[in-house]
Amino acid sequence: MIPASMFAAAAEALLAPDVLLWCLTGVIVGFIFGASPGLTATTGVAIATPLTFGIDFNAAMALLLGIYAAGYYAGSIPAILINTPGSPGNAATALPGYRLARRGLADYAIGISTVSSSLGGLLSLIVLLFLAPTLSTFALKFTSVEYFSLGLFGLMCVAAVSGGSIIKGIIAAAFGMLIGTVGIDQVGGVTRFSFGLPDLQGGIPLIPALIAFFAIAEIPTQIERHANEGALPAQRSAPIAGLVPVLVRNWWVVLQSAAVGTFIGILPGTGPTIASWIAYGMTGRGRGNDKLNEAARETEEDTRRLVASEVSNNAVTGGALVPLLTLGIPGDTVTAVLVGALLIQGIDPGPFFIIQNGDLFLVILGVLLISAVLITVLGLGARRLLPKILAIPYAVLTPVVAILCVTGVYAVNNSPFEIVLAVTLGIIGFVLSCFRFPMPPIVIGLVLGPIIEVNFRNGLLANHGDITAFFTRPISGALLATIAALLVWQALRQIRG
Repeated sequence: MIPASMFAAAAEALLAPDVLLWCLTGVIVGFIFGASPGLTATTGVAIATPLTFGIDFNAAMALLLGIYAAGYYAGSIPAILINTPGSPGNAATALPGYRLARRGLADYAIGISTVSSSLGGLLSLIVLLFLAPTLSTFALKFTSVEYFSLGLFGLMCVAAVSGGSIIKGIIAAAFGMLIGTVGIDQVGGVTRFSFGLPDLQGGIPLIPALIAFFAIAEIPTQIERHANEGALPAQRSAPIAGLVPVLVRNWWVVLQSAAVGTFIGILPGTGPTIASWIAYGMTGRGRGNDKLNEAARETEEDTRRLVASEVSNNAVTGGALVPLLTLGIPGDTVTAVLVGALLIQGIDPGPFFIIQNGDLFLVILGVLLISAVLITVLGLGARRLLPKILAIPYAVLTPVVAILCVTGVYAVNNSPFEIVLAVTLGIIGFVLSCFRFPMPPIVIGLVLGPIIEVNFRNGLLANHGDITAFFTRPISGALLATIAALLVWQALRQIRG
């Protein structure tokens, strides 16, 4: 139990002008890195970490955690405006967010995204404060068997709700898993499907694939659709007060998605990409309001999914800190970098961190709280300015988007090969979209495919080839039973529909 005196000391430290200034700087830097396709919060934190050598713990955490929180949120801005996720964790946001922008609701979508992101971060902080030791112990129960079932569950959730046909969703997911096998086999060490190209030995890079399937594949469709149009419909203003009732109506989606994001964040090696897709898939279509017309129902459905994606994406921040601060195990790529930052400050994260450094633990929570407030203020303040991008005629905007795609792909590894790869995947994505195959299952198949394959094989090895372990272990069995129920429910819906 943390003494009350430590709360007062932490509050005093957090309200110091230099700490607030460092936090604001971190949030602004996080906005820039998160909103730039090809750059991520991980990149921003990694670049900023060496700068913390000359500053104290409070200022260092204010800078780095500000980048962390804002970077996870800001990727939603290009996802909503130009259908290009700023980071992998915002890929699910692009689907409902861009549809809302196309209806003249970009202001509304950015507002919902901003408030949802802050809510996700705040709810995960509550979990971190009260349940960190308990949840970290539970996370240790996850073996390869459970990780396999969790990965399959996420894949089936997205495949089942993406597009009109579950069969096409499953085929698209299988295609994503297929291209996820390219490169060196993580279990056997054998190179697969690289066609003798050294650049493919490391597999298909995620960010170029994201840009390919969500942005490049969309460009020909947009050119055709807007050949005789100047721009998207005029954007309608959305008052801040109107955002609150929307979130109140979707309170269950908020809580469910926060739980998903926090839990996924606690599991080492997962992260916001998996969390947002699972929450997106679990939200489903919903029954909707029969009194609304079709356009209003579609807006309501897209709003639910946008809330789910952004709440879960940002709830990962608090969740990923649970194993880091209680076990010394990073929950995602950013917290892996934060290990180095903590060591620079002479702090050893692990089982005794909270007991021995309760005041520092509260500083970390406080910095994330302040970051959430700053994100809300800056995001809501900019939401009416950002949609003006959509007033640009498509004859101008499309080449700009294409240039951003190429720049984002090249910025990852400075590789011309990855530009060619992204264009190739984009063409494949466009052809598949012409046959009504949904893009989300392809991307989530690429993300989860290696996790599913590696943990399935490791699970078999650990259980001496006994496949029944996947069904008899309680957590794994429950996840597989849920998958079966989901597929049956979706099939019955399509038969009746």
